[in-house]
Amino acid sequence: MDRMYRVLGFWTGIIAIMFFVGDMHTVSVLFLAQTGFFVLLSYLKLSERMYIYIFGAYLTVFFVGFTYWTTFIMVPGTGGH
Repeated sequence: MDRMYRVLGFWTGIIAIMFFVGDMHTVSVLFLAQTGFFVLLSYLKLSERMYIYIFGAYLTVFFVGFTYWTTFIMVPGTGGH
């Protein structure tokens, strides 16, 4: 299971690089932080159950944040600018 967190770290790192190249620096830093989070967790050697609980908490935080952003912050038709 720890290897899957390294895979998540790899892909979030790739996405951070693509956002950086596209001059979207704020989102790039957000994905870079996620990369560090996933890679750090991958080396903690936790139980598989704990990795699943952490991933569930991560998804919960993401969905709450995404729902808040799309409901209260993003202006429809402008892409959030």
